[in-house]
Amino acid sequence: MKFTRLLLPFVAIVALAGLWSCGGGSKTENNANEFNEAEQSLKDQIKEVVYNLPSPTEIPYLLQQTGAEYNQSLINSRNKVDQYSSRTDKAALNLGVYAADIGYLSSYDKTQEAIDYLNAAKKLADNIGVIGTFDVDVLKRFESNISNKDSLAGILNTAVQSSEKYLKDDSRNKLAALLLSGSFIEGLYISTGLIKTYPKDLLPDDSRNLVLTPLMRVILEQEKSVDELTAMLSTVEQEEPVATLVTDLKSLQASYKALNIEEQIKNNNSALVLSDKNLIDITTIVEKMRNSIVN
Repeated sequence: MKFTRLLLPFVAIVALAGLWSCGGGSKTENNANEFNEAEQSLKDQIKEVVYNLPSPTEIPYLLQQTGAEYNQSLINSRNKVDQYSSRTDKAALNLGVYAADIGYLSSYDKTQEAIDYLNAAKKLADNIGVIGTFDVDVLKRFESNISNKDSLAGILNTAVQSSEKYLKDDSRNKLAALLLSGSFIEGLYISTGLIKTYPKDLLPDDSRNLVLTPLMRVILEQEKSVDELTAMLSTVEQEEPVATLVTDLKSLQASYKALNIEEQIKNNNSALVLSDKNLIDITTIVEKMRNSIVN
């Protein structure tokens, strides 16, 4: 297994739990059929996103491969975990956030911090009923093997066997969707944050853009994932925090489309897109979304 997929169980298993579980009943057969069709639609959307959305480690790993320096200020404080525990939607979103943060920490070999964040993630997992994957034995084995990436992958894969224990209540699909959202948005936030915080007085603009080009490519390549995430969340009941997330994601879609990335590449004008100035709108929207999740 590639390192970029090491932490896929944090998101994929939660989503697959919704796929493998059965839906609730209703008073009439027609209503039951409509409910089941809606459930299946969301399950299909989640399944599609699971296979196409970057895993919690994929974007951080790509960032590390570009040579970008680690930036501690871009991850969410694990000390905030208790403030998310009173609401399952907040817990699901920030479990996704912490999964991406663990991916970022692991990519840069921040061993002890990754363990600390995994313990914080366990609290949120317990809160939404996804206890099996984060039990004490798994945490101990994770701690013992974290320097061995192959062993780490094997340990985390055992989470698959516990997938049917996840998200047993009727909101499991919504929670799976929120967890996916939190993970992806955090990865995008770290990416845009690295560009935003890169010193502006070290190099001329042209040279600075050249240095940042690999990071910008990581961000621009997420356009399809933004589309898929928007489509998935649009099928969830439009109450908070989903409604605000969908509104912001649609704004993010518009910002990506305004860059006309595919057309520029087709016409050999990709250099016109690869400027940090073109990412200001995307960065602003991502910051807004991330702040609404973690605060």
